[in-house]
Amino acid sequence: MKYKFCVSGTADAGICTEEVLRRVEQVGEEIVRQDGMLVTGATTGAPYRAAVGAKRAGGFVVGFSPAGSELEHVKKYRLPLDNHDVVVYTGFGYAGRNLLLTRSADAVIIVSGRIGTLNEFTIAFEDKKPIGVLTSTGGTADMIADLVKESRRGLGKIVYDDNPEALIKKLTELIDREKVVIGELEAFSVNEKLNVGTQ
Repeated sequence: MKYKFCVSGTADAGICTEEVLRRVEQVGEEIVRQDGMLVTGATTGAPYRAAVGAKRAGGFVVGFSPAGSELEHVKKYRLPLDNHDVVVYTGFGYAGRNLLLTRSADAVIIVSGRIGTLNEFTIAFEDKKPIGVLTSTGGTADMIADLVKESRRGLGKIVYDDNPEALIKKLTELIDREKVVIGELEAFSVNEKLNVGTQ
């Protein structure tokens, strides 16, 4: 089964350098190359550029929209439809969309970002979800390490790297370890219910 990677980042591409946007596209490409699937907030900016990279690499992209319909998505929110294979119209606005988006993913990747990205990060952190931070991209991404340290809530399941390929590899390994633990617990639970291996 493919792992689902959420890319969370600024919807305003204008605050990112071209070099940062190029690296975000590489994140999308690497997700596909490493046999993953991209999920986004069906938005503009950094998540959109990740979708461009994922589609260029032949991947499948799912977007979670804050809108309740395609018409609202395009007219009210002024968000794109291209470079996504499926768009889920949540109807929950940005805050509700952010919750569904992060919870649908196996891991969340933080790239640049502003308040919305910080919201998605805190949801993932509270949910103890694997998080990857693409460093040296500015904004929220470059504040995460200090925020985590100052919060005194533990280090979370966070990996940091400035290289997209290395970041996706680290995140995949983190998901693999978590899936093994969960798989062992599920197998134990099923065996216990069936009284397998008991006298």
